[in-house]
Amino acid sequence: MSCIIDIIQSLQKFLWSLPMLVILLGTHIYFTVRLHVIQRKIPQGIRLSISGPDEGREEAGSRKGEKAGREGNVSPFSALATSLAATIGTGNIVGISTAVAIGGPGAVFWCWITGVLGIATCYAECYLSVRFRVKQEDGTFRGGPMYVMEHVLHQKSAAVLFAFSVILVSLGMGSSVQSHSIAAAVLEQKAVSPQLIGIAAAALTGIVIVGGAGQIAKICTWLVPFMSIFYLGGCFLLIWLNRGVLPETLLAILQSAFSSRSVIGGAAGTAVMTGMRAGISRGLFTNEAGLGSIPMAAAAARTDSPRQQGLVSMTGTFWDTVVMCAITGIAVVSSMLKSPEIFKTASPDQLCFLAFSQLDGVFRDGFSALRIPGSLSVDGSLVLSAALVLFAFATIIGWNFYGECAVRYLWGQKGLRQYHVLYIFAVYLGAVLSLDLVWTLSDLFNSFMALPNLLCLWMLRRVVIKNQ
Repeated sequence: MSCIIDIIQSLQKFLWSLPMLVILLGTHIYFTVRLHVIQRKIPQGIRLSISGPDEGREEAGSRKGEKAGREGNVSPFSALATSLAATIGTGNIVGISTAVAIGGPGAVFWCWITGVLGIATCYAECYLSVRFRVKQEDGTFRGGPMYVMEHVLHQKSAAVLFAFSVILVSLGMGSSVQSHSIAAAVLEQKAVSPQLIGIAAAALTGIVIVGGAGQIAKICTWLVPFMSIFYLGGCFLLIWLNRGVLPETLLAILQSAFSSRSVIGGAAGTAVMTGMRAGISRGLFTNEAGLGSIPMAAAAARTDSPRQQGLVSMTGTFWDTVVMCAITGIAVVSSMLKSPEIFKTASPDQLCFLAFSQLDGVFRDGFSALRIPGSLSVDGSLVLSAALVLFAFATIIGWNFYGECAVRYLWGQKGLRQYHVLYIFAVYLGAVLSLDLVWTLSDLFNSFMALPNLLCLWMLRRVVIKNQ
C-alpha cells in the first residue's frame, strides 16, 4: 500500500511541477495575446454580471456559427456566484500565506500576474461551454467541457475521463478537504468534538443541496458577496493599521519578485525561481482558470450570447486572484514588515493568523468605546477563523454543483441521489479524518481535469478567436 501511495505522490508532484505550470501558463499567455488582451474588458464583464445581458442585442445571432438560446437555468450573476463559491476558498487565505513563506513576498506578485493572464483562458473555456451547451427537454441547459469534447471534438473517452475526475475532485478537495478546514478553523478557537463539527457541516450541506441547482445558486448569490466583504474588511483594516509600511511593502513585493536578495528577515526562500514557482502554482490552483470547472456554471446561465457570458465568467478569476489573493498578500507582507519578530518562527500556514492577531487591540478598543462587555469582544484570529469557515462551506456548495453536472452527464438524473448521499458522507469524513492522501489524490485528479480541458481549448482555439 505504501508503494502505491509513493507512486501516486510522485506522479502528482511531477504533473503539478514544471509540466503543468508550463502548459497552463502557456495557455494563459496564448489566449491573452490572440484575444488582444481581453482583460481590458473586465469593467464590461462586471457591468454585465450586475445588469445582465444587453437588452435588445441579438449578439449570439449576429455572430456566425454561435448557437445559444435565451433560456437558461440561472441568472448570469448567479452562475458567476456559484463558480466564485467553489473558487474562493481557503487557498485565498492559507494558500497565499504559505506561498509567501516559501517563495518570499515576490510570490504575491507572480500569483497576481498569473491571475491577470488566467482571465483570458477563463473567457475562452466559458465561451465554448456556453456556445455548445445542450438544451434538455425541460428547457434547461447542460454544458461544460465534457459536452464540448463529446459533441464537437467527438472525443467521448476524454469527456468521460473529465467527468469522472470532476466527481472524484468534488468528493476530495471539494468536500472532504473543505470540511477538514472547517474543523481546523473551529478547533483553533474552541475545543469541540470533530464528530460534532462533521455532523453539523454535513447537515447544513444536505439542507442546501437537497433544493437542487436553483437553491445552490440562491445561497451562493448572497453568501459569496457577504463572505468576501467580511474577509476583505478585515484585510483592509489590517492594511490601514500598517499604512506606515505600505510603500515599503509594495517595494518588497516587487524587489523579491525579480531579485534573489532577502527583503524580510526570517522569511523562508526568497530566490526568484522559488518565488515564481510558489506564486504561479498558487495562482493557477486558486483561480481554476483552465481547470474546466468554471465553464460548467457558465453554461447554466440565462443568456443569448456566449461572448457576453464569457466576459461575465472571466470576472471570477479577477475577483479571486487579482483582488482577493493580492489583498491577502499585501496584508500579510505588511504585517511581516511591521512586526518581523513575531513571524520568525511561524509555520507557513500560520502567517495569516499572526497577521490578523494584530487586530486584537482594535476590536478591544472598539468594544470598550461602545461599552460592550469584554467577554463579548472578539479577536482578529476569530474573525479569520469565521472567514475560513464561510469560505470552506461555500466551496463545498459550489463543488457539489460541479459534481452534479458530471453525474448528470454520465448517468442522468438517476445518479444524483446516490451522489448526494456520498457527498454528504464525504463532508462528515473530512472533519474527522487525516486527509494527506485525499489532498494528493485531489491534486492528481485536478490534473486529469485540466489536461483534456486544455487540449480541448487548443484544438478549438480558432473557434474562440474568430468570433471576437
